[in-house]
Amino acid sequence: MKKQLSLLALLCTTSGVYAESAPKNVIYMIGDGMGPAYTTAYRYFQDDPTTKDVEKTVFDSILTGMATTYPDDHTYVTDSAAGATALSSGHKSYNGAVGVDTEKKPVKTMLEIARERGMTTALVATSQINHATPASFTAHNESRYNYDEIANDYIDNKIAGKLPVDLMLGGGTKYFIREDRNLVDEFKAAGYQYGDDIKNLNQITQLPAIGLYASKGLPFALDENPTRLTQLTSKALDLLDGQNKEGFFVMIEGSQIDWCGHANDIACAMAEMDDFAKSIEKAKAYVDKNKDTILVITADHSTGGLTLGAHGQFKWETDVIKGIKATAGKLTQQLLDTDDLKSVWDANTNIEFTTENKIKLEQAKKMGDKALNLAVKSIISDTSFTGWTTGGHTAVDVQVFAYGKGSEQFIGSQNNTDIADKLIGFIEK
Repeated sequence: MKKQLSLLALLCTTSGVYAESAPKNVIYMIGDGMGPAYTTAYRYFQDDPTTKDVEKTVFDSILTGMATTYPDDHTYVTDSAAGATALSSGHKSYNGAVGVDTEKKPVKTMLEIARERGMTTALVATSQINHATPASFTAHNESRYNYDEIANDYIDNKIAGKLPVDLMLGGGTKYFIREDRNLVDEFKAAGYQYGDDIKNLNQITQLPAIGLYASKGLPFALDENPTRLTQLTSKALDLLDGQNKEGFFVMIEGSQIDWCGHANDIACAMAEMDDFAKSIEKAKAYVDKNKDTILVITADHSTGGLTLGAHGQFKWETDVIKGIKATAGKLTQQLLDTDDLKSVWDANTNIEFTTENKIKLEQAKKMGDKALNLAVKSIISDTSFTGWTTGGHTAVDVQVFAYGKGSEQFIGSQNNTDIADKLIGFIEK
Protein backbone atom coordinates (compact mmCIF):
# COMPACT_ATOMS: atom_id res chain seq x y z
CA MET A 1 0.00 0.00 0.00
CA LYS A 2 2.86 2.34 0.94
CA LYS A 3 4.56 1.67 -2.41
CA GLN A 4 1.33 2.44 -4.29
CA LEU A 5 0.90 5.73 -2.42
CA SER A 6 4.53 6.68 -3.04
CA LEU A 7 4.16 5.94 -6.75
CA LEU A 8 0.97 8.00 -6.90
CA ALA A 9 2.68 10.88 -5.09
CA LEU A 10 5.61 10.70 -7.52
CA LEU A 11 3.31 10.74 -10.54
CA CYS A 12 1.36 13.70 -9.19
CA THR A 13 4.58 15.57 -8.41
CA THR A 14 6.05 14.86 -11.85
CA SER A 15 2.83 15.93 -13.54
CA GLY A 16 2.74 19.10 -11.50
CA VAL A 17 6.33 19.98 -12.34
CA TYR A 18 5.69 19.30 -16.05
CA ALA A 19 2.61 21.54 -16.02
CA GLU A 20 4.51 24.21 -14.12
CA SER A 21 7.39 24.11 -16.60
CA ALA A 22 5.09 24.14 -19.62
CA PRO A 23 5.58 27.28 -21.73
CA LYS A 24 2.67 29.46 -22.78
CA ASN A 25 3.95 30.10 -26.30
CA VAL A 26 5.56 27.65 -28.74
CA ILE A 27 7.85 28.73 -31.59
CA TYR A 28 8.68 25.70 -33.74
CA MET A 29 11.20 26.24 -36.52
CA ILE A 30 12.07 23.67 -39.19
CA GLY A 31 15.04 23.98 -41.52
CA ASP A 32 13.87 21.84 -44.39
CA GLY A 33 16.74 19.64 -45.56
CA MET A 34 19.08 21.11 -42.92
CA GLY A 35 21.31 18.20 -41.94
CA PRO A 36 24.35 18.65 -39.66
CA ALA A 37 26.64 19.41 -42.60
CA TYR A 38 24.60 22.55 -43.29
CA THR A 39 24.98 24.03 -39.82
CA THR A 40 28.69 23.15 -39.87
CA ALA A 41 29.07 24.73 -43.31
CA TYR A 42 27.29 27.85 -42.09
CA ARG A 43 29.72 28.16 -39.15
CA TYR A 44 32.71 28.09 -41.48
CA PHE A 45 30.93 30.29 -44.02
CA GLN A 46 30.42 32.92 -41.30
CA ASP A 47 33.91 32.58 -39.82
CA ASP A 48 36.15 35.62 -39.61
CA PRO A 49 39.48 34.36 -41.01
CA THR A 50 41.36 37.21 -39.33
CA THR A 51 40.70 35.71 -35.88
CA LYS A 52 42.32 32.59 -34.44
CA ASP A 53 39.11 30.86 -33.37
CA VAL A 54 36.15 29.87 -35.52
CA GLU A 55 33.23 31.93 -34.25
CA LYS A 56 30.12 30.15 -33.02
CA THR A 57 26.75 30.67 -34.65
CA VAL A 58 23.26 30.82 -33.18
CA PHE A 59 22.98 27.10 -33.91
CA ASP A 60 25.99 26.32 -31.73
CA SER A 61 24.60 28.36 -28.84
CA ILE A 62 21.37 26.35 -28.44
CA LEU A 63 22.21 22.83 -29.65
CA THR A 64 20.58 20.26 -27.34
CA GLY A 65 20.44 16.92 -29.15
CA MET A 66 19.87 14.79 -32.22
CA ALA A 67 16.83 13.17 -33.80
CA THR A 68 16.16 10.28 -36.16
CA THR A 69 14.08 10.99 -39.26
CA TYR A 70 13.07 7.63 -40.76
CA PRO A 71 9.50 7.17 -42.12
CA ASP A 72 7.14 4.32 -41.23
CA ASP A 73 8.83 1.69 -43.39
CA HIS A 74 12.30 0.29 -43.81
CA THR A 75 13.52 2.59 -46.57
CA TYR A 76 15.01 4.82 -43.82
CA VAL A 77 14.99 7.92 -46.06
CA THR A 78 12.07 10.26 -45.46
CA ASP A 79 10.52 12.93 -47.62
CA SER A 80 9.34 16.28 -46.27
CA ALA A 81 5.70 15.26 -45.97
CA ALA A 82 6.30 12.16 -43.85
CA GLY A 83 8.95 14.04 -41.89
CA ALA A 84 6.64 16.96 -41.19
CA THR A 85 3.74 14.65 -40.29
CA ALA A 86 5.98 13.04 -37.66
CA LEU A 87 7.14 16.45 -36.42
CA SER A 88 3.61 17.87 -36.30
CA SER A 89 1.67 14.95 -34.85
CA GLY A 90 4.01 12.40 -33.29
CA HIS A 91 2.93 9.79 -35.87
CA LYS A 92 5.23 8.12 -38.38
CA SER A 93 3.75 7.75 -41.85
CA TYR A 94 4.65 6.99 -45.47
CA ASN A 95 6.50 9.29 -47.84
CA GLY A 96 4.07 11.74 -49.38
CA ALA A 97 1.62 11.65 -46.46
CA VAL A 98 0.27 14.99 -45.28
CA GLY A 99 -1.26 14.75 -41.81
CA VAL A 100 -2.41 11.15 -42.29
CA ASP A 101 -1.18 7.80 -40.99
CA THR A 102 -0.21 4.72 -42.99
CA GLU A 103 -3.92 3.88 -43.36
CA LYS A 104 -4.44 7.36 -44.84
CA LYS A 105 -6.54 8.38 -41.85
CA PRO A 106 -6.13 11.92 -40.44
CA VAL A 107 -3.91 12.35 -37.40
CA LYS A 108 -4.37 15.29 -35.06
CA THR A 109 -1.55 17.84 -35.27
CA MET A 110 -0.18 20.12 -32.58
CA LEU A 111 -1.51 23.16 -34.45
CA GLU A 112 -4.99 21.67 -34.33
CA ILE A 113 -4.61 20.85 -30.63
CA ALA A 114 -3.40 24.40 -29.99
CA ARG A 115 -6.47 25.71 -31.82
CA GLU A 116 -8.74 23.51 -29.72
CA ARG A 117 -7.07 24.89 -26.59
CA GLY A 118 -7.87 28.44 -27.65
CA MET A 119 -4.31 29.40 -28.66
CA THR A 120 -3.54 31.67 -31.61
CA THR A 121 -1.99 29.72 -34.50
CA ALA A 122 0.37 30.70 -37.30
CA LEU A 123 2.38 29.27 -40.20
CA VAL A 124 5.31 30.98 -41.91
CA ALA A 125 7.29 29.55 -44.86
CA THR A 126 9.37 30.59 -47.85
CA SER A 127 7.73 27.85 -49.92
CA GLN A 128 4.09 27.98 -50.90
CA ILE A 129 2.13 27.89 -47.64
CA ASN A 130 0.45 24.65 -48.74
CA HIS A 131 3.77 22.88 -49.38
CA ALA A 132 4.57 19.62 -47.56
CA THR A 133 5.86 20.98 -44.25
CA PRO A 134 3.32 23.71 -43.46
CA ALA A 135 0.55 21.55 -44.92
CA SER A 136 1.31 18.73 -42.50
CA PHE A 137 0.37 21.00 -39.59
CA THR A 138 -3.02 22.01 -40.98
CA ALA A 139 -4.21 19.68 -43.73
CA HIS A 140 -4.90 15.97 -44.18
CA ASN A 141 -4.27 14.42 -47.58
CA GLU A 142 -2.91 11.14 -48.93
CA SER A 143 -0.55 13.02 -51.27
CA ARG A 144 1.53 16.14 -50.77
CA TYR A 145 1.07 16.91 -54.48
CA ASN A 146 -2.69 17.51 -54.19
CA TYR A 147 -1.93 21.19 -53.73
CA ASP A 148 -5.42 22.52 -54.46
CA GLU A 149 -7.09 20.07 -52.08
CA ILE A 150 -4.53 20.92 -49.40
CA ALA A 151 -5.15 24.65 -49.88
CA ASN A 152 -8.88 24.00 -49.51
CA ASP A 153 -8.22 22.45 -46.11
CA TYR A 154 -6.98 25.82 -44.86
CA ILE A 155 -10.60 26.93 -45.14
CA ASP A 156 -12.54 23.68 -44.86
CA ASN A 157 -10.72 22.01 -41.96
CA LYS A 158 -12.59 23.79 -39.19
CA ILE A 159 -11.37 23.43 -35.61
CA ALA A 160 -14.09 24.00 -33.00
CA GLY A 161 -16.04 25.76 -35.73
CA LYS A 162 -13.17 28.12 -36.60
CA LEU A 163 -10.61 28.33 -39.39
CA PRO A 164 -7.48 26.47 -38.32
CA VAL A 165 -4.78 29.15 -38.79
CA ASP A 166 -4.93 32.77 -37.66
CA LEU A 167 -1.85 33.89 -39.57
CA MET A 168 -0.29 32.52 -42.77
CA LEU A 169 2.75 34.10 -44.44
CA GLY A 170 4.48 32.57 -47.46
CA GLY A 171 3.88 31.89 -51.13
CA GLY A 172 1.13 30.15 -53.07
CA THR A 173 -1.26 32.50 -54.88
CA LYS A 174 -1.43 29.92 -57.68
CA TYR A 175 -3.25 27.55 -55.33
CA PHE A 176 -5.32 30.01 -53.34
CA ILE A 177 -6.66 32.07 -56.26
CA ARG A 178 -7.96 29.60 -58.85
CA GLU A 179 -10.65 29.52 -61.52
CA ASP A 180 -12.63 26.92 -59.60
CA ARG A 181 -12.27 28.58 -56.20
CA ASN A 182 -10.90 31.83 -54.81
CA LEU A 183 -9.77 31.02 -51.28
CA VAL A 184 -8.39 34.50 -50.72
CA ASP A 185 -11.88 35.95 -51.17
CA GLU A 186 -13.15 33.39 -48.68
CA PHE A 187 -10.47 34.41 -46.18
CA LYS A 188 -11.38 38.06 -46.67
CA ALA A 189 -15.04 37.25 -46.11
CA ALA A 190 -14.01 35.55 -42.86
CA GLY A 191 -12.35 38.78 -41.68
CA TYR A 192 -8.74 38.13 -42.70
CA GLN A 193 -6.46 40.93 -43.82
CA TYR A 194 -4.68 40.04 -47.07
CA GLY A 195 -1.35 41.08 -48.57
CA ASP A 196 0.40 40.04 -51.78
CA ASP A 197 3.51 42.25 -51.84
CA ILE A 198 6.25 41.56 -49.30
CA LYS A 199 7.51 45.12 -49.80
CA ASN A 200 4.24 46.23 -48.22
CA LEU A 201 4.42 43.80 -45.31
CA ASN A 202 3.47 46.56 -42.88
CA GLN A 203 0.02 46.75 -44.47
CA ILE A 204 -0.88 43.68 -42.42
CA THR A 205 -1.63 45.19 -39.04
CA GLN A 206 -3.79 42.67 -37.18
CA LEU A 207 -4.99 39.10 -36.98
CA PRO A 208 -6.41 37.11 -38.62
CA ALA A 209 -4.34 37.62 -41.76
CA ILE A 210 -2.90 35.86 -44.79
CA GLY A 211 0.02 37.05 -46.89
CA LEU A 212 0.88 35.29 -50.15
CA TYR A 213 3.99 36.79 -51.71
CA ALA A 214 4.64 34.62 -54.75
CA SER A 215 2.84 32.33 -57.15
CA LYS A 216 4.59 29.32 -55.61
CA GLY A 217 7.70 29.65 -53.44
CA LEU A 218 9.31 33.01 -52.71
CA PRO A 219 12.38 33.94 -54.81
CA PHE A 220 15.64 32.51 -53.46
CA ALA A 221 17.39 34.62 -50.83
CA LEU A 222 20.54 34.86 -52.95
CA ASP A 223 18.63 36.15 -55.98
CA GLU A 224 16.35 38.79 -54.57
CA ASN A 225 15.69 39.35 -50.86
CA PRO A 226 18.34 37.93 -48.52
CA THR A 227 16.23 38.43 -45.37
CA ARG A 228 12.68 37.66 -46.49
CA LEU A 229 12.15 34.87 -43.92
CA THR A 230 13.66 37.09 -41.23
CA GLN A 231 11.17 39.81 -42.15
CA LEU A 232 8.25 37.39 -42.11
CA THR A 233 9.38 35.96 -38.76
CA SER A 234 9.65 39.39 -37.20
CA LYS A 235 6.23 40.35 -38.55
CA ALA A 236 4.63 37.15 -37.28
CA LEU A 237 6.04 37.54 -33.77
CA ASP A 238 4.95 41.19 -33.66
CA LEU A 239 1.41 40.22 -34.61
CA LEU A 240 1.27 37.26 -32.22
CA ASP A 241 2.75 39.08 -29.24
CA GLY A 242 0.24 39.61 -26.46
CA GLN A 243 -2.74 38.73 -28.63
CA ASN A 244 -4.09 35.92 -26.53
CA LYS A 245 -3.88 35.06 -22.82
CA GLU A 246 -3.83 31.38 -23.88
CA GLY A 247 -0.63 31.97 -25.86
CA PHE A 248 0.30 31.10 -29.43
CA PHE A 249 1.75 28.34 -31.59
CA VAL A 250 3.75 29.22 -34.68
CA MET A 251 5.64 26.99 -37.11
CA ILE A 252 8.30 28.80 -39.15
CA GLU A 253 10.00 26.93 -41.99
CA GLY A 254 13.24 27.71 -43.77
CA SER A 255 11.82 25.89 -46.78
CA GLN A 256 14.39 26.52 -49.45
CA ILE A 257 17.49 25.19 -47.71
CA ASP A 258 16.11 21.92 -49.08
CA TRP A 259 15.56 23.29 -52.57
CA CYS A 260 19.17 24.48 -52.77
CA GLY A 261 20.31 21.09 -51.52
CA HIS A 262 18.31 19.30 -54.21
CA ALA A 263 19.98 21.59 -56.75
CA ASN A 264 23.46 20.91 -55.24
CA ASP A 265 23.90 24.68 -55.13
CA ILE A 266 26.16 25.57 -52.18
CA ALA A 267 25.96 29.36 -52.50
CA CYS A 268 22.18 29.15 -52.66
CA ALA A 269 22.17 26.95 -49.54
CA MET A 270 24.39 29.28 -47.51
CA ALA A 271 22.17 32.26 -48.33
CA GLU A 272 19.13 30.31 -47.14
CA MET A 273 21.00 29.24 -44.00
CA ASP A 274 21.88 32.86 -43.28
CA ASP A 275 18.25 33.95 -43.58
CA PHE A 276 17.14 31.06 -41.37
CA ALA A 277 19.82 31.83 -38.77
CA LYS A 278 18.76 35.47 -38.62
CA SER A 279 15.15 34.34 -38.21
CA ILE A 280 16.23 32.15 -35.29
CA GLU A 281 17.99 35.13 -33.73
CA LYS A 282 14.71 37.08 -33.95
CA ALA A 283 12.87 34.21 -32.26
CA LYS A 284 15.58 33.83 -29.61
CA ALA A 285 15.35 37.55 -28.81
CA TYR A 286 11.60 37.16 -28.42
CA VAL A 287 12.13 34.34 -25.91
CA ASP A 288 14.57 36.53 -23.98
CA LYS A 289 11.79 39.09 -23.53
CA ASN A 290 9.04 36.50 -22.96
CA LYS A 291 10.25 33.87 -20.52
CA ASP A 292 7.04 31.84 -20.89
CA THR A 293 8.01 30.87 -24.45
CA ILE A 294 9.90 27.89 -25.86
CA LEU A 295 11.82 27.86 -29.12
CA VAL A 296 12.51 24.47 -30.73
CA ILE A 297 14.38 24.09 -34.01
CA THR A 298 15.11 20.97 -36.03
CA ALA A 299 15.14 19.61 -39.57
CA ASP A 300 12.89 17.07 -41.25
CA HIS A 301 15.88 15.41 -42.99
CA SER A 302 19.11 16.28 -44.76
CA THR A 303 19.32 16.93 -48.49
CA GLY A 304 22.01 16.43 -51.11
CA GLY A 305 24.62 14.54 -49.11
CA LEU A 306 26.59 17.75 -48.61
CA THR A 307 30.31 17.28 -47.91
CA LEU A 308 32.76 19.98 -46.84
CA GLY A 309 35.94 19.00 -48.66
CA ALA A 310 36.20 17.02 -51.89
CA HIS A 311 38.56 15.47 -54.43
CA GLY A 312 40.93 14.27 -51.72
CA GLN A 313 41.83 17.84 -50.77
CA PHE A 314 41.88 18.88 -47.11
CA LYS A 315 40.13 22.21 -47.55
CA TRP A 316 36.83 23.96 -48.13
CA GLU A 317 37.01 27.36 -49.83
CA THR A 318 34.41 29.67 -48.32
CA ASP A 319 35.73 32.72 -50.18
CA VAL A 320 34.65 31.10 -53.43
CA ILE A 321 31.12 30.62 -52.08
CA LYS A 322 30.93 34.15 -50.68
CA GLY A 323 31.85 35.47 -54.13
CA ILE A 324 28.79 33.91 -55.81
CA LYS A 325 26.13 36.58 -56.39
CA ALA A 326 23.30 34.49 -57.87
CA THR A 327 21.87 30.99 -57.68
CA ALA A 328 23.06 28.54 -60.30
CA GLY A 329 19.62 28.70 -61.90
CA LYS A 330 19.69 32.47 -62.30
CA LEU A 331 23.31 32.46 -63.45
CA THR A 332 22.49 29.78 -66.01
CA GLN A 333 19.68 31.92 -67.44
CA GLN A 334 21.93 34.96 -67.69
CA LEU A 335 24.57 32.90 -69.51
CA LEU A 336 21.95 31.57 -71.90
CA ASP A 337 20.83 35.12 -72.68
CA THR A 338 24.27 36.49 -73.58
CA ASP A 339 27.09 35.98 -76.05
CA ASP A 340 29.57 37.47 -73.59
CA LEU A 341 29.95 34.63 -71.11
CA LYS A 342 32.98 36.17 -69.40
CA SER A 343 31.27 39.43 -68.40
CA VAL A 344 28.30 37.60 -66.88
CA TRP A 345 30.57 35.09 -65.15
CA ASP A 346 32.84 37.79 -63.71
CA ALA A 347 29.86 39.85 -62.53
CA ASN A 348 28.40 36.92 -60.61
CA THR A 349 31.42 35.00 -59.33
CA ASN A 350 35.00 35.53 -58.17
CA ILE A 351 36.07 32.32 -59.91
CA GLU A 352 38.64 32.89 -62.63
CA PHE A 353 37.24 32.56 -66.15
CA THR A 354 39.97 30.19 -67.23
CA THR A 355 40.28 28.67 -70.67
CA GLU A 356 39.13 25.40 -69.17
CA ASN A 357 36.03 26.97 -67.61
CA LYS A 358 35.31 28.91 -70.81
CA ILE A 359 35.35 25.73 -72.90
CA LYS A 360 33.25 23.85 -70.34
CA LEU A 361 30.56 26.54 -70.29
CA GLU A 362 30.54 27.04 -74.08
CA GLN A 363 30.16 23.33 -74.77
CA ALA A 364 27.45 22.96 -72.13
CA LYS A 365 25.53 25.95 -73.51
CA LYS A 366 25.31 24.26 -76.92
CA MET A 367 23.67 21.28 -75.21
CA GLY A 368 20.94 23.35 -73.52
CA ASP A 369 19.96 24.82 -70.18
CA LYS A 370 20.21 21.61 -68.13
CA ALA A 371 23.73 20.88 -69.29
CA LEU A 372 24.75 24.50 -68.69
CA ASN A 373 23.25 24.47 -65.21
CA LEU A 374 25.20 21.32 -64.35
CA ALA A 375 28.39 22.90 -65.69
CA VAL A 376 27.90 26.04 -63.60
CA LYS A 377 27.35 24.02 -60.42
CA SER A 378 30.24 21.71 -61.23
CA ILE A 379 32.67 24.62 -61.53
CA ILE A 380 31.45 26.21 -58.28
CA SER A 381 31.55 22.93 -56.35
CA ASP A 382 34.93 21.89 -57.73
CA THR A 383 36.51 25.28 -57.07
CA SER A 384 35.17 25.46 -53.50
CA PHE A 385 35.84 21.74 -52.82
CA THR A 386 32.18 21.11 -52.02
CA GLY A 387 30.92 17.54 -52.42
CA TRP A 388 27.43 16.19 -53.04
CA THR A 389 26.32 12.55 -53.06
CA THR A 390 22.73 12.92 -54.29
CA GLY A 391 20.06 15.22 -55.63
CA GLY A 392 17.68 13.70 -53.09
CA HIS A 393 17.48 13.21 -49.34
CA THR A 394 19.69 11.22 -46.98
CA ALA A 395 18.87 9.27 -43.82
CA VAL A 396 21.35 10.91 -41.43
CA ASP A 397 20.13 12.04 -38.03
CA VAL A 398 19.43 15.77 -37.69
CA GLN A 399 20.15 18.21 -34.91
CA VAL A 400 17.69 19.51 -32.34
CA PHE A 401 18.01 22.99 -30.88
CA ALA A 402 15.97 24.37 -27.99
CA TYR A 403 15.86 27.57 -25.97
CA GLY A 404 13.58 28.94 -23.30
CA LYS A 405 11.10 27.45 -20.89
CA GLY A 406 11.16 23.65 -21.02
CA SER A 407 14.18 23.45 -23.35
CA GLU A 408 15.83 20.87 -21.10
CA GLN A 409 13.24 18.35 -22.32
CA PHE A 410 15.02 18.17 -25.69
CA ILE A 411 18.49 17.16 -24.54
CA GLY A 412 19.97 13.97 -25.99
CA SER A 413 19.07 11.45 -28.67
CA GLN A 414 15.42 11.20 -29.66
CA ASN A 415 13.03 10.29 -32.44
CA ASN A 416 11.43 13.03 -34.50
CA THR A 417 8.09 11.90 -33.06
CA ASP A 418 9.45 12.53 -29.55
CA ILE A 419 9.86 16.21 -30.40
CA ALA A 420 6.21 16.38 -31.39
CA ASP A 421 5.06 14.47 -28.31
CA LYS A 422 6.91 16.83 -25.98
CA LEU A 423 5.55 19.95 -27.65
CA ILE A 424 2.03 18.53 -27.70
CA GLY A 425 2.46 17.83 -23.99
CA PHE A 426 3.27 21.50 -23.44
CA ILE A 427 0.30 22.64 -25.52
CA GLU A 428 -2.06 20.33 -23.66
CA LYS A 429 -0.60 21.46 -20.30
